[in-house]
Amino acid sequence: MILQSLARLAQRENLLGDPDFEWKGVGYLLRVGEGGRFLGLQTTKEAPAAVGKRKPKPVAKRFRVPREKARAAGDRAFFFYDKAEYALGLDPEPDPAKRRPAEKLAKRSGLFRDRVRECAEATGDAGANAVLTFLERVAEGQETVALPEDCAGNDLIAFTFAPDDGGLVTDRPAIRAYWQGLRSQTDSTAAPGFLCLVTGETVPEPGNHPQLKVPGGVPSGSPLVSFNQRAFESQGWKGNENAAVSRWAAEAYTTALKRLLDRAPPHPTEDGVTLPRRNLSLSSDTTVCYWSEASEPSFADFLAPLVEANEEKVKDLYQGIWQGRRPNLSSREAGAFYGLVLSGAQGRVVVRSWFETTVEEAVGHLARYFADLKLAPNAPPFKDGSRPPAIPLRRLLESLAPLGKREHIPPHLGAQLFEAALQGRNFPLSLLQRALTRARAEVTADSWADRVRRDARTALIKGVLIRNFHKEISPLLEPTKTDPGYLLGRLMAVLEHLQRLALGEVNANVVDRYFSSASATPRAVFVRLLKGARHHARKARDEDKNKGKAHYLENLIDTICDHFDVENNGFPAHLGLEQQGLFVLGYHQQRHDFFRSKQDRAASQPSTEEVL
Repeated sequence: MILQSLARLAQRENLLGDPDFEWKGVGYLLRVGEGGRFLGLQTTKEAPAAVGKRKPKPVAKRFRVPREKARAAGDRAFFFYDKAEYALGLDPEPDPAKRRPAEKLAKRSGLFRDRVRECAEATGDAGANAVLTFLERVAEGQETVALPEDCAGNDLIAFTFAPDDGGLVTDRPAIRAYWQGLRSQTDSTAAPGFLCLVTGETVPEPGNHPQLKVPGGVPSGSPLVSFNQRAFESQGWKGNENAAVSRWAAEAYTTALKRLLDRAPPHPTEDGVTLPRRNLSLSSDTTVCYWSEASEPSFADFLAPLVEANEEKVKDLYQGIWQGRRPNLSSREAGAFYGLVLSGAQGRVVVRSWFETTVEEAVGHLARYFADLKLAPNAPPFKDGSRPPAIPLRRLLESLAPLGKREHIPPHLGAQLFEAALQGRNFPLSLLQRALTRARAEVTADSWADRVRRDARTALIKGVLIRNFHKEISPLLEPTKTDPGYLLGRLMAVLEHLQRLALGEVNANVVDRYFSSASATPRAVFVRLLKGARHHARKARDEDKNKGKAHYLENLIDTICDHFDVENNGFPAHLGLEQQGLFVLGYHQQRHDFFRSKQDRAASQPSTEEVL
């Protein structure tokens, strides 16, 4: 089903408009004139617009080049374009000790030259003859080409013919026709009778499953389907016979996947035009691709900026999703919706998740996802005073990693979170466990980034409690909620506030010392904390300006403690996973309630009395 859906996408967007050619980044153009005269080696690399503080790496310009199957093993040259070691017999490796042997380079450049010679002899094309003459002069040492310092081992070099005014040699009509003729040839000795899993047609031999470059995988790429061990084979079939697809189907689904993985996929027929983005990074090695079969896939166009809370790139129609409202979609926007989560690996691409739904259901589930995670923040706004309309997905995932480092995010967790958002499923319980672990570990950190991560973690905890434990939870403080964990979290926030009122900022406050134990084994902690609170209250009342606040906090402590038999240490001995989550949530919401502005309180129902 995955391959069939991808093949339909390739047909729908005409990604195989010219099935014998494909778009690839070509780092350098080698220009030759009539008679094979060398006219220079020109780079096509340009640095994209900077995003953030990091300086972007130069990116090679894309050109339409002959479609070649990937090199799995052995030496094989591409048609009129390749790496420097094939195209010129040169290894760009700066360390002489690590360069390939001269015999190896001579063999590979000879293979490249032979393919050019075969084309030149068959077509008599002036451009092919010029390239052949140039390559022969290089092989004989009559012409020397110096590679630029920034040339990498995997940079592609293609050839241009001066009279063509910039076009690739493979764009010349005679060479194109020759290449198309080669591609149309079939091996008559191949055993017939293989059923293509994508089209259902009988094919003479299975096509190769091309390689894909997925984040986290090997630079040369890995196939989505492969049978590189005998244990993966069955019924006496060998290799790709176990998952037979036609060459067209293999190229169609691979081209569709390349389009989905590309952040700026090129238009198949219009030069310089890009297609809408259809992917989202979940971690350093995991990416989700998505697409729909709607005739007007607007929701798919805006899914990435929606989950990243980017107001500038989301239409007004869809911004209500951030508030939990489902937009009214037109019939042209309705249709099947697919999601595919991929991770790079050494042997093959790992499919972490695959789901099918409809656009209507996906929109409704996404609106519910934002409603479940909606939470009043404690982190300050940006420097310009603005706040994102929702918590971006990247912030949610970063909140689960030590110090927000995305490379430490488990790939399966991001996949499960995204799938829960689009399919309305329960969140994985491992998400709650990890959020609680990070909440205890980073409770003392107080930078702006730390506060943002705390908000995101608490929002995730709220979402899990709503979906998995069927709790009804408001984004703001709920003073009538009587869950033990929630009350104790509120109590911890009140004790922290009272201590700060009495002593100011100290090196290690009650939260720094006791948050972890209080959230798991409250009976061992809170009696001692309440004794200390009496001293803090007396000290706070010594200053006239703090008397009212101290009385308010003491009353709030009494109100919360009325739910427990404090005199007999009636606090719970242990809190389970659900109550630990409520503890973090109560602590967060009580802290937010202390610092709510008068305007905020006037705009909503006040949750507690205003601090005097």
